[in-house]
Amino acid sequence: MVQVTDTLATTAETITETAAETVEMNYLDLAMKGGPVIMIPLLILSIIAVYIFIERLVVIHKASKEDKDFMNRIKDYITDGKVEDASHLCQSVNTPYARMIEKGISRLGKPMNDVLVAIENVGNIETNKLEKGFTMLATISGGAPMLGFLGTVLGMVQAFFDMANAGNNVDITVLSNGIYTAMITTVAGLIVGIVAYFAYNYLVAKLDNVVQSMERKTMEFMDLLNEPV
Repeated sequence: MVQVTDTLATTAETITETAAETVEMNYLDLAMKGGPVIMIPLLILSIIAVYIFIERLVVIHKASKEDKDFMNRIKDYITDGKVEDASHLCQSVNTPYARMIEKGISRLGKPMNDVLVAIENVGNIETNKLEKGFTMLATISGGAPMLGFLGTVLGMVQAFFDMANAGNNVDITVLSNGIYTAMITTVAGLIVGIVAYFAYNYLVAKLDNVVQSMERKTMEFMDLLNEPV
């Protein structure tokens, strides 16, 4: 009976030691298993995507700020014939819609169509400025998963190459490096691509709000010029 108890105790200790020796792999270890050929470019793309998102978010946020009294003050200045004061107000506000209105003010006295065209041209330039980096962000959202899939293909090629060289002595450890590369690069590429995709669409939505605000200000300014004296 004592021997059975000792045996059970020894077995329990062995199981406990085995469990304690179980290696837990963290995310950094997983990333290293993906290999530098694919993981380093994906890391660079992720850094670029985060930088573009934060930088554009700050710029668009500044552009979205509105002065509720802006158009009323512009109306008062133009009605009183204080065109220079109206231009100075636009310069002090320093937002895309203010620069559009400033351009329209500089064209006062010319045909209404010329004023509208001048404002729209400035609006297009301002929109293009705000969209800076969007193309790169969209490219990362589509290119990162493809780069990850490339790593998958390379990993599977490595796995089959190792399998062929192993001959009849095929062991799971022989294939592990290739399999790790195949799986991890796909996951990493999808993560970078998904984050970039959502970041891109979020910025597009924020930019649409700014563009709508610019259009509203343009309409208000043109209505102001069309008001009977």
